Amino acid sequence: MKLHSNILGSGSPLLILHGFLGMGDNWKTLGKRFSKLGFEVHLIDQRNHGRSPHSENFSYEHLSNDLLQYCTEHRLDKLNLLGHSMGGKTVMQFACTHPNMVKNLIVADISPKYYAPHHQDILNSLQALDFSEIKSRSDADNELKKYIPDTGTRLFLLKNLYRKTPTEFSLRINLKTLSEKVIEIGKALPNNFIFKGNTLFLKGSYSNYILENELLIIQNHFPNYKLATISNAGHWLHAENPDSLFEYIKSFLKAQNTIDV
Repeated sequence: MKLHSNILGSGSPLLILHGFLGMGDNWKTLGKRFSKLGFEVHLIDQRNHGRSPHSENFSYEHLSNDLLQYCTEHRLDKLNLLGHSMGGKTVMQFACTHPNMVKNLIVADISPKYYAPHHQDILNSLQALDFSEIKSRSDADNELKKYIPDTGTRLFLLKNLYRKTPTEFSLRINLKTLSEKVIEIGKALPNNFIFKGNTLFLKGSYSNYILENELLIIQNHFPNYKLATISNAGHWLHAENPDSLFEYIKSFLKAQNTIDV
């Protein structure tokens, strides 16, 4: 599968993978900042998201294989991988299956453990959108308000809205497959998957996705890991405290002699 991406800058490759129902563009502002450090930043849309192709097949094995194909097409090696939430699970899977390709691994607010399905309200709200009635972005927002009171969550979801035709809106995500395969999002990394390279886990201080009593799970899969907490941030730590996130990642990459600043 040929994934869509936005490539910024030049230098050592830094590949950024978004979370569930997101897209590479969610990381554009931070991507520009990383490119100024001397990275060739790849903001990648994963399958069934953004502008990448849709498919009935959806699992972390598929997402990891898509990433491998992307690296082959772009002749990328010695990768710096950064993944948030679902994207974090993808880069964990990739690093464990292709360790020689990965220089540094950064995982944002997700762990290798199993997560029970918890996106159903969001998926239900998106399925309830009637695009024969919706004539503007505000119409869509008003419909989502019935299910999702949080403005930030609605704005995040509405990034998927686009004009399919001059008179009709649609969503860029493959809502049908993602709803049918939502159980795949929370699946644990296989027990025997291990990556011994440089790894940074980042958690939001208000998030419960990475808990202190579960750090042994991370250590079993990623023995050379470090953990940093982003203050004043929940699960969407890249949106809620981007400056702190940027500084932690910059310091980590500097310590690995990946950048000079």
